[in-house]
Amino acid sequence: MKFYVVEEDISPPYTGDIDGTHKWALPGRELCPTCHAGGGIGGLNYPCVDLSALPARELETLSGPGPIARAEFERLLDLVRPFAPPGAWLVSGVGFGALSGKGSGHFGQLVAFYSTDLLVRGEALVKLREAGLNGLEHACPIHVRFRGKSPPEFLEVQLELHGHPHRDCVSPKSKPPCPTCGYEDIRYLTPIILEAASLPEHLDVFRLGKHLDIIASERFVEAVKRLELGGAKFREVEAR
Repeated sequence: MKFYVVEEDISPPYTGDIDGTHKWALPGRELCPTCHAGGGIGGLNYPCVDLSALPARELETLSGPGPIARAEFERLLDLVRPFAPPGAWLVSGVGFGALSGKGSGHFGQLVAFYSTDLLVRGEALVKLREAGLNGLEHACPIHVRFRGKSPPEFLEVQLELHGHPHRDCVSPKSKPPCPTCGYEDIRYLTPIILEAASLPEHLDVFRLGKHLDIIASERFVEAVKRLELGGAKFREVEAR
């Protein structure tokens, strides 16, 4: 089985641009006294997680940049965790709720938003599901205002987190876990290599653990080409 990284396609005619963010996000934490890290990441979002049932005070904190005290962060994390899917990675910077903002230009049937979030037009999502592809079960409408007539109707797929990069592409500049906060400063060499034994056999599209790339199976790529769904590009990646 071959695997591919799904990337944003900005070649003609795809001129589409979205200026937007997800509704809520876990705020930054005060820096660790030992490693001086906040432990945050970017590019990991759970668009189908609705936190609107939380008290207004908590939602205000989830709408701000932080940093907040580490004890306060852990308290906030306990409030958010019941709403998150099993296996969710919950650290500073992780977003929740619909992608909101403004958009303009020409889009294809797929959009790899900043190569971190997978957006699919409604009719394309139906076709991909009918093709028997797995990993597209959870998708939610985005709240982006598009310019022009007949604006596109996109849904964002909530990708599961699976697998990890191969040890051969871990940079020697990586550092062991911090003894105080547990933060791992792992750096990877390029091109990325996948640990074949860690990859899910039941999914055709997912998010790679730790590195957070969107990964698609050969079946997914073949279906996209057969259905002539443009807007994203695929780069084959080695798995060993």
